[in-house]
Amino acid sequence: MNIYWLANRKNHKEEQSLSDVLPPFRQQSNRYSVSCSRHLSSSNKLLDLAFNKSTDPDKTSVLQFHKRTISPDVKVNPRAFFKVRTEYASLSLDLTQRPDPIEWVEVLPVLQKVSLLKGKMKPSGVSQFLVELSRLDVDKMPLLRSDQRFLMLLRHSVEHLRLFSLPELLEVLRSFVWLEMPSSHPIFETYEEELSRRAKQMTLQELLFAADLWRCIGRQVPQFLEHLYASVHLHLGQIRVPELVQLFYIVGEGRSCPKELVRPLEHLLMHHLNLLHPEEVGTVCLGLFKSQTSVSESTVTRIVDRALSLVSEMSDFGIVNVLKYMRFSYLFHKAWLDAMAQEIPRRSHRMGVQGLMHVTLTCSALHYRNDGILSAVAERIPSLAPHCRSKDSCKLLWAFGSLGFLPTQSPSFYPSLTEALRQRKAEFQRYPEHLLTGLLGLVFISQFPEELVALALSPEFVNLALKRSQLELKKDLLTLDGAVALELPQWTGPRLSCELREEVAEMLWEFAQSDVCQKPEVVEAESALQDLLGGEQFVCKRMILPHTRSIDLEVHLDSTGQPLPVHPPCSTHKSAPPSHQGWEKLNTGITITDDLIAQLCNLKNPARSSAIKAPSLQRFLPDEGEKVFESVLDLTSGIIEKPVKPISALQDLKRSVKVAIQVPTRNHYFTQSQQLLGLHAMKRRHLKMAGFKVVELGFHEWSQMLRKSRTEKLAYLHCKIYDCL
Repeated sequence: MNIYWLANRKNHKEEQSLSDVLPPFRQQSNRYSVSCSRHLSSSNKLLDLAFNKSTDPDKTSVLQFHKRTISPDVKVNPRAFFKVRTEYASLSLDLTQRPDPIEWVEVLPVLQKVSLLKGKMKPSGVSQFLVELSRLDVDKMPLLRSDQRFLMLLRHSVEHLRLFSLPELLEVLRSFVWLEMPSSHPIFETYEEELSRRAKQMTLQELLFAADLWRCIGRQVPQFLEHLYASVHLHLGQIRVPELVQLFYIVGEGRSCPKELVRPLEHLLMHHLNLLHPEEVGTVCLGLFKSQTSVSESTVTRIVDRALSLVSEMSDFGIVNVLKYMRFSYLFHKAWLDAMAQEIPRRSHRMGVQGLMHVTLTCSALHYRNDGILSAVAERIPSLAPHCRSKDSCKLLWAFGSLGFLPTQSPSFYPSLTEALRQRKAEFQRYPEHLLTGLLGLVFISQFPEELVALALSPEFVNLALKRSQLELKKDLLTLDGAVALELPQWTGPRLSCELREEVAEMLWEFAQSDVCQKPEVVEAESALQDLLGGEQFVCKRMILPHTRSIDLEVHLDSTGQPLPVHPPCSTHKSAPPSHQGWEKLNTGITITDDLIAQLCNLKNPARSSAIKAPSLQRFLPDEGEKVFESVLDLTSGIIEKPVKPISALQDLKRSVKVAIQVPTRNHYFTQSQQLLGLHAMKRRHLKMAGFKVVELGFHEWSQMLRKSRTEKLAYLHCKIYDCL
């Protein structure tokens, strides 16, 4: 028997138990469904259902699921941590130690005894028969499960359920694992009820062992887990490292952690943290991630610190689990990420698609770009892409697009994944959100696979997506449609209806008015611009391009450089005569002098030139061929060589100018960088395509200016606006 087949057979089940139907970048968990739609109080009704109703083929045991999931992707073993301590033997079932198999001919006498004894069997006999039958060769298990004598034995097990001793009950449950009983089999409802009834008489170790048996069967047992978690409070003083780590494992597989249990577990974890082995740290992180359990930032930091001290000894699976929980917690741990810049390129050649996807998704969520990591993943993916689930392909596309990884950096990466999506188009009928996620990642870097774009904007697909009733999907559709309108002017394929575009744009604007429009940095920028230009009629706060999901402050200048009133859609602004004064002297009475501008712009000797120079700006230019992903301008202490035009020189402009002034937040950039993330880089590109000059009030610059005087703010805005001209 192949040990890896036994040890790793649950991997696909566990990965697919994560939600496949949620909005992008936020992983959440959903419970296994149960085939019984109602509680059966009568054991006879239960048995009739169990033995006369066919089992849902999609709700099978962990063993059966693995047998029909054959993939060349790398397998991982989520239960590897059980090998690091002998104490786990009493808390879990070792799936690599299957009983020595017997042949069908050796099973026949047992079945004959079952037929002969019928109602005369004792509880111990029922238990022993099930144990013996569970040794049957794996290939013959379907034959056994369909045998009427075996079904009769199951009936007897239910009749004797309350008469089993606790060891016998647990032995029967273990036999069900080896018998590969489908996890949705209705008989398990009665077994869960019986174990829940006995929970108060069980030790913590026995409860943990029973919970692990349920995990091996592949069935969610919320009622039993409630009793397990309640008992934890009674045994806090007895919980050692093995019990603690097993608890985190069970919590993760149960997909929830009671709120009242979080703090005790967090306290115990901090107490035992330095005793954890590498794989145990990974298991703790995975349990917290799967159960969507939040702990304090200091606790997460200490967990990652511990992982960092063991990183060279951790498996790839353990490292990925740490990254998953960092993503969930939004923890930017620079030392760990620096270590990943060394570890991932070294390990990527042996990692599977799902692990690599989680690596890059975490980098994207944390706004962390490291070309070494991205290039290593991009080099590995093409060989795995034909076997990728659409979910994995789309999340990879989203992550790489968000991080601005361009096609020129790995010529085969994007084509291999888009081709994988074409091959799996049927999956998008069930999970439309995956296609939109992947396409947006491509749109961020100006890539438009037309066949897939046409599918996503087709009326049938749009209606399918709208049935989800999620604002997130509507926003995704609007973003895709808006990008197509600007970047594919010759597009003749399907588009969203005007009504849907207006509906989503209105929803986005309503949200913006209650959120970003109220932020102090936006309010102050709008107010200062009104003072600078001569009144509120010269500044329009709106979503110039609704599909980019953020607001701008719009300003219009005439051919002489004077501000023009901004007309509808900002018709709500009070009308006022345009200011005919120069910008040097505003209606506010504040005088902006050459000396003030020179001082603000860090010019050492403004008298040297009659032309007023703009603030020194350093452009972080991308490599050749990377112009799709625009960089932002960074205010520095130096002086640019070429002076920009003074205010009087604006008269040389041939036509009026539309200016979009952006007030970005820290989340618009890569961490510790001035480069914009995918959506925001796309927005800048689209504003330029729409005929706007783009002025960005850099987050750090404007944050500093908020602490300065009103006059200095106006001079700063003055510099920023005419610099773009």
